Amino acid sequence: MLELTHIKKYYHVGDSVTKALDDVSVAFRKQEFVAILGPSGSGKTTMLNGIGGLDVYDSGDLVIKGKSTKDFKDSDWDAYRNNSVGFIFQSYNIIGHLSILDNVEMGMTLSGVGNAEKKAKAKKALERVGLGPHMNKRPNQLSGGQMQRVAIARAIANDPEILLCDEPTGALDTETSVQIMDLIKELSAERLVIMVTHNPELAQEYANRIIEFADGKIQHDSNPFNETEADETFALKKTKMTFWTALKLSFTNIKTKKGRTALTAFASSIGIIGIAIVLALSNGFQKQIDKTQSNTLAQMPITISQVVSSQTGTPKATIKAAKSGSVRAKTSQADQATHTNKLTKRYLTYIKDLNPDLSKNVTYTYSTGMNLIRQVDGKTKSVSFSNQNSKNGSAGSASAAMASATGVGTSVYPSANQGKNSLLKKHYSVLAGKYPTKASEVVLITDRKKTTNINALKNLGYDVKSNQNLSYSKLVGTTIKVVANNDYYQELSTGNYLPNKLTKSMYNKSANQTIKVVGILKAKNKDSENVLATGIAYSDQLSKNIIQVNKDSKIVKAQKQSDTNVMTGAKVDSDAKTSLISYLGGSSTPASILIYPNSFKNKDKVLKYLDKYNKGKSKANKVVYTDLAGTVSTLTGGLMDAITYVLIAFAGISLVTSMIMIAIITYTSVLERTKEIGILKALGARKKDITRVFDAETVILGVASGVLGVLIAWAITFPTNTILSNITGLGNVAQLNPVHAIVLIIISTVLTVLGGHIPARMAAKKDAATALRSE
Repeated sequence: MLELTHIKKYYHVGDSVTKALDDVSVAFRKQEFVAILGPSGSGKTTMLNGIGGLDVYDSGDLVIKGKSTKDFKDSDWDAYRNNSVGFIFQSYNIIGHLSILDNVEMGMTLSGVGNAEKKAKAKKALERVGLGPHMNKRPNQLSGGQMQRVAIARAIANDPEILLCDEPTGALDTETSVQIMDLIKELSAERLVIMVTHNPELAQEYANRIIEFADGKIQHDSNPFNETEADETFALKKTKMTFWTALKLSFTNIKTKKGRTALTAFASSIGIIGIAIVLALSNGFQKQIDKTQSNTLAQMPITISQVVSSQTGTPKATIKAAKSGSVRAKTSQADQATHTNKLTKRYLTYIKDLNPDLSKNVTYTYSTGMNLIRQVDGKTKSVSFSNQNSKNGSAGSASAAMASATGVGTSVYPSANQGKNSLLKKHYSVLAGKYPTKASEVVLITDRKKTTNINALKNLGYDVKSNQNLSYSKLVGTTIKVVANNDYYQELSTGNYLPNKLTKSMYNKSANQTIKVVGILKAKNKDSENVLATGIAYSDQLSKNIIQVNKDSKIVKAQKQSDTNVMTGAKVDSDAKTSLISYLGGSSTPASILIYPNSFKNKDKVLKYLDKYNKGKSKANKVVYTDLAGTVSTLTGGLMDAITYVLIAFAGISLVTSMIMIAIITYTSVLERTKEIGILKALGARKKDITRVFDAETVILGVASGVLGVLIAWAITFPTNTILSNITGLGNVAQLNPVHAIVLIIISTVLTVLGGHIPARMAAKKDAATALRSE
């Protein structure tokens, strides 16, 4: 069954050598009760530890069922202790923070026995040692004799072939000792029992074989045995502790130190609290910045006009003086900087393919005239959607040109999003009527004080004075007719064209489009006031519809074939001719394109998209855009991120401190649980399992500190928001993102595990026999 051949175990302390086992050879039967008798320091416990695989011999061989252990690895010794050996110690070595049942189950847990089978075997073992009624108690509720019975139940629960007893009655009274020895004697009928004792009476009374030991050698063997047969069926089942078991062990241990655990978790959470508050404030301020930026962008879209001032400028050339007696013609710098964009069908398709996640609102403006008429006091009058003062046409034209070039203060809104999330709904609320849903519906825009441009009302045919109040009912429902070119213009015998006389019959033409003022809208806030100019606002689809009707009209065809203005007869150049054709509705090329990015970050992506089109093209073929918001973007783009990173870096210092503290706490726990480490190793736990136990403890601490830190930080956001609201007027600034909270808990756990892993590895390397002797 078991044989030791020429086993030696020496301990070196300085120059001195202690021969704990000095060339020991002995064999044991499969079933017998062997007492190893000897004084303290004789080497009998070292021999017992060597047989149990707690101490590995220096030389010789331990043969188990004919199998040599010379080539055993640590994992093999662990499996051997778990599968084949049961230990009964003088000091019981019960894990105090586990229940009696859990203590007995531990060896089977390591060997992977199923829960139901494990529990059944543990209960059977406890009943056999007389502890059936006490199996649900805690170790501190038992007497010394009962504790030793628990140790015996644990030793036999996994049905080992060898039972090793180290002074099993050394800490018991006489009556209890007799009961324990009777129980061990009973067990020796089923397996090999080897007991170490220095009590000769006890050995004589119970053992059927006594080996006397002294000075590391066997002095006498009362019933020697020679191993003759080898059992080749000996095999080891490797042990493995699951992480769940490790968590359970660690959690029950932590529960015994609730106060220290709570303080440790709180101290470790300080770094998490700091970072969480920084992120919450950063998140809230970023939302405020995004809101401000979004409103700023709404006023300053990216604008692409047919004629634009090049932002790149022109290189300075050396100016030579004119020749004597002559004047040199020179192009002005303003004209040199002027660039004509070629808004081809291909380019317009490229703009339509822009990702809607980058910009949901793209407006197209056109220079086409609308031929608008309205019935005013029974008379048909020509009207317009213009904000220009008819008495100051040049200033009004300059204002309109600026709006077209920059996109600020235009009267056109995008048609693609007249429903949900439209530009109108985002920036304007309804005072009367409703939001427009069709191209034939227009609205009157007012500022926050409900004032609108008087010129817009006058140009619409209203007789109104400055500061006069007009009722909603007078404005909402106003009907305007759009007359087609063929009905609006008449051809003269000279081939020229003039507008027809405005009559009721013209107003009632069946080909006319009907436009209706369906609502009055008010700017929601200051930032929204310049998104659209106060006055009449209409969809860009309305212009497209008018162009569709008039593109093949007689006057358009005549103008395309003529080098003179067909209305005045004046000669025109190619640019003026193009402008006339556009005004008459003969061109579908937009005068400008206004792109409203969804955010500042998306604005940069839109610009990259526009630049991509220009890549590899000549200067003349490039499409130049205007970006008034660019300077703001450059200034604020990464400012909030930079501030956040700096604050997180400072808060992160406390995380490092927490990591060091966890390492100290784990090391303290290792020192406190040294005996538990020895017990687990005696039961067959591997080094990995021991490491896993302490890693599990740091996981619990890490999760606890992370959750606690996030909860405290979340609670702090409420008074923080109150204070900031009173100081700055900004509401709900501190907002802890749930994703940030989860990430912080993960970071806390990872850092805590890293901090505690080195002490955990130290615990795994502890010698089992030495650990068992610690108190």
